[in-house]
Amino acid sequence: MNEPSSIRIAAIIGSVRPDNYTARAMAIVADEFARRHADVTFDVVDPRYLNLPGPASDSEDAKSMQQLIGASTGVILSTPEYHGSYSSAIKLVIENMGFPSVLSGKPVAMLGVASGRIGAIKALEHLSSVVTHVGGHVLPGFVSVAGVQDVFDAQGRCTDPATDERLRSLAANLMEYTHEYLCPRQCMEAVIRGE
Repeated sequence: MNEPSSIRIAAIIGSVRPDNYTARAMAIVADEFARRHADVTFDVVDPRYLNLPGPASDSEDAKSMQQLIGASTGVILSTPEYHGSYSSAIKLVIENMGFPSVLSGKPVAMLGVASGRIGAIKALEHLSSVVTHVGGHVLPGFVSVAGVQDVFDAQGRCTDPATDERLRSLAANLMEYTHEYLCPRQCMEAVIRGE
């Protein structure tokens, strides 16, 4: 399926650990976009490479991130679960999105990873509350990967077909929402502007 070229997705990795499982999970989502939605611009925001000092920051990285997310059609937030909540890295990214937040009015898909048997359910519930508070529209069907250390091999490949399918479904869910609720409006705006 061809997408309007104006669709942009910002994918935010919520971990700064080297070789982290959160980035591995996001790589599968990115692969699904590349395979099925090649006309969509997929931008990865990795806080390991950004200078994000804190709320109300004037850093160039914070401004660039705000512009990228502000220009995005949709956002994917990812986080590992630590002690029943989301990571400090994803919190720092959210704090640097400005006020009002550039997440406001954006559809937000979420994925979480955890080593425990119930996955990142608590982290995603907590993150959902924060995203809603800043005006983001949390999409149903977030993906929680349980026992994450057992579903990826040393090369970062997912070895569990069910987990791989769930991660790939995140791309489909976000694109379905985009086509149903956002694309008709954006396409009409492009026609009116003569783009």
